[in-house]
Amino acid sequence: MSTLELKNLSKTYSNGVKALDNITIKISSGMFGLLGPNGAGKSSMMRTIGTLQEPDEGTVFLDKLNVLKDSQEFRKNLGYLPQEFGVYPRITAEQLLDHIATLKGITVKSERKDLVNYLLQKVNLFEKKNKSVKGFSGGMKQRIGIAQALIGNPKVLIVDEPTAGLDPGERNRFYDLISDVGEDVIVILSTHIVDDVRELCTQMAIMNNGKIVFNGSPDEGINSLKGKVFEKQISRSELKSYNKDFNVISNKLIGGKPVIHVLSEKIPNKTFKKIEPSLEDVFFTKIQ
Repeated sequence: MSTLELKNLSKTYSNGVKALDNITIKISSGMFGLLGPNGAGKSSMMRTIGTLQEPDEGTVFLDKLNVLKDSQEFRKNLGYLPQEFGVYPRITAEQLLDHIATLKGITVKSERKDLVNYLLQKVNLFEKKNKSVKGFSGGMKQRIGIAQALIGNPKVLIVDEPTAGLDPGERNRFYDLISDVGEDVIVILSTHIVDDVRELCTQMAIMNNGKIVFNGSPDEGINSLKGKVFEKQISRSELKSYNKDFNVISNKLIGGKPVIHVLSEKIPNKTFKKIEPSLEDVFFTKIQ
């Protein structure tokens, strides 16, 4: 079992934005969810781990391998599925994987062929191997993206915003695939979709403004809010006053009316009802 350790990582861009603010965290084999709003610093952390940018300060180790000093060696152990997985026009799924396998140093043609066929079977695209990847649906592109990321048996797999834009059926197929992959390697799932983390991950962190504001399991986060989340449906005109008078952590429309969740040590008043907290409540509590 491998461990990825980030210690005191900081990164400030030339425009003054502090994307990473003294990040220290350990990630072990399995599914690890990195949750945060847009602009929280998730992509900066992914790019740093993936050796696509250098931090201003800090270290990254995969077991005893210094990732930042020996990036070429680390890349042999890395699979990466970026948020926008670009593909060559008019290239088939089989040709794409064969090409990437060649780039990753698999020079024996028969070995490449066996690997490509195995990966196409694994992501359930073998029947589509002669189809142009450009014409694939969003979910199929994500699956071929996972296949290319698995070439070379990586110890670390980085997946950035993988289910954005996928319909519910494609999202479920992706969940099945990535959870199967995550049994043997470190899979870092960077997302702003809470359900992705709840469905897939045993460990997680929440980022906001370049900092880690929660690190633990989804259940630990949820249990920390037990008995402290209360719900009430109100009118739109009341929303401003409730935000002023109570610790409103979220509101969403149900039947055209806002339903608010309030964080409190005791019931705010008799018009509220106590509810079981969700991971979404944890998320909104931590990014307030």
